[in-house]
Amino acid sequence: MGVYVYDDSLKKDIAAFQDDKYFVPASNTKLFSLYAGMKYLGDSLVGIRYNSNDTALFVYPSGDPSLLHPDYLEQPVVDFLKKTQKKIYFVDAAWQEEPLGAGWAWDDYNDDYAIERSLLPVYGNFIRWTQKKEPGSGNAAFETTPQVFSSPEISWKVNFSTDTAEKTFYVRRAKDTNTFEIRTGNEAFKEQDVPFITNSLSSALELLKDTLGKPVYSIQQAPAFSALPSIIYSRPADSVYIPMMHRSDNFFAEQTLLMVSDQKLGLMNDSKIIDSLLQQDYADLPQKPSWADGCGLSRFNLFSPRDFVMLLGKLKNEFGMDRMKKILPTGGTGTLKRYYMNDSGSIFAKTGSLTGVLSLSGYLYTRKNRLLEFSVLVNNHYSSGTAVRKAVEEYIEYIRKNY
Repeated sequence: MGVYVYDDSLKKDIAAFQDDKYFVPASNTKLFSLYAGMKYLGDSLVGIRYNSNDTALFVYPSGDPSLLHPDYLEQPVVDFLKKTQKKIYFVDAAWQEEPLGAGWAWDDYNDDYAIERSLLPVYGNFIRWTQKKEPGSGNAAFETTPQVFSSPEISWKVNFSTDTAEKTFYVRRAKDTNTFEIRTGNEAFKEQDVPFITNSLSSALELLKDTLGKPVYSIQQAPAFSALPSIIYSRPADSVYIPMMHRSDNFFAEQTLLMVSDQKLGLMNDSKIIDSLLQQDYADLPQKPSWADGCGLSRFNLFSPRDFVMLLGKLKNEFGMDRMKKILPTGGTGTLKRYYMNDSGSIFAKTGSLTGVLSLSGYLYTRKNRLLEFSVLVNNHYSSGTAVRKAVEEYIEYIRKNY
């Protein structure tokens, strides 16, 4: 366990225990991606950049995770693409990454916390499967978002399981193809989000062709243009950062870091943007971290409690506490929904968890209205996650009451 608590009001340490040691931080890693996004992506996210000539539109994807994502009804990029009468080419030049992050578990591919990263995410890079049963009827109806059952534009395969022993609805994708097997359940209503294989731009273009109702193409290199590309903005950046932190959305965090890479370096590559950020924006961290991905799924990530407290200070100083209070969950909300109920409005923090790992880093207003920044990182615990969370909660509540 490592603990560091800093009194930002009085500029002094409150507690320090193994605070300079390295720990796997799990989803606390998202705080580093958040800072990078807030600093380099501006108030509104770039949906696409584009150039055009008389007959063709050349689109440079930005990695924006909100394109056709079911959480967002307004889709400025889709509206723009539907209106154009020109032939649409998506330029496949900036992507220099793998779909899954360094150190991710290979057998998590069917789980919604391990969605593939891509140059052109669409529909959140997952299929939302829904089973519905009418009361009193044994027949189940199935729906997907986007539609993959009957669309002639989408060639993916859907099969039904013959397993009758299990009673719960479940969808499993084949590891290496977009082939899905549905197991019917007894639930009247059940949803499951299953990642699809992106296949570079192939899956995105297949889905976009169906959504736009017209062909779209990929190209490795666009013609030279004298003018800089025009921009279509998709939405306010905080509308992505808030769910990213409140529900600890790995996909949003990964794409945020890749968008920063695209903005800053002109390409999408984790190791290159991480190296750049560590040399510049994070050069003053007390302990240089081992940083592997944008979301914290990788156990290659190693940070110290002091690193997180310094980062929290940077976030507060550069972007203000009013904004941070909106982006981070407080007691009773988001990933803190069952904890810190008595501290709601006083704590604003990011959780993190992997097997044997629990972390919590954030801000705390004490009863004397002093602002603290804190980080508690626990590794290799063999108790239940609930027991460790409760112990950390008791400690944070003690700090709040006594300082």
